[in-house]
Amino acid sequence: MLAYVFWHWKRANVAAAGYEGAQRAFHTALAGTPPAGYTGSFSVALGDVPWVPGGDDVYEDWYLLEDFTALGALNEAAVSHSRAAPHDAAAALAAGGSGGLYRLRLGSLLREPRHALWFGKPQGMRYGELFDQVTRVMAAGGGALWVRQLTLGPAREFCLHTAAAVSLPAPFTPLAIPLRTVWPEPSAGA
Repeated sequence: MLAYVFWHWKRANVAAAGYEGAQRAFHTALAGTPPAGYTGSFSVALGDVPWVPGGDDVYEDWYLLEDFTALGALNEAAVSHSRAAPHDAAAALAAGGSGGLYRLRLGSLLREPRHALWFGKPQGMRYGELFDQVTRVMAAGGGALWVRQLTLGPAREFCLHTAAAVSLPAPFTPLAIPLRTVWPEPSAGA
């Protein structure tokens, strides 16, 4: 499974509720007539991240894809037919955006992750050791480890999504980010 991850931030004069409503309308339109290879999406609000200039009004959309071919289909479909107007309305409220392409490497997809740990591979650590250590952290509560596939922006190489807060041992130096679900509508009790 691949995910096109799109970070975006609203214009300063746009209220968060209106911005999030426009985002939900676009995700709803995309889900209503999905392109080939697209398996769904989720969107979260997060605080400040160093690779996005949006401050505390940053959002992260995860577009789930079967393969690389589906990325092209998503790119075309997002701005056409019944999705064009909702896309354009959401885009008009954004101050900017940046993207990346990630692959699910370990665990199971979480459509409403509550926490993210973004990190790079510690110097001198082999990938096998990294995956072993992350697997041990995930053993207690599950999660999904995503690995960058294409460098389309400055985000870190790995993202670990979890339902509960976790820590990675030294020498990892992750950026821990609490997440708030924007799309799909948050589950009751979330």
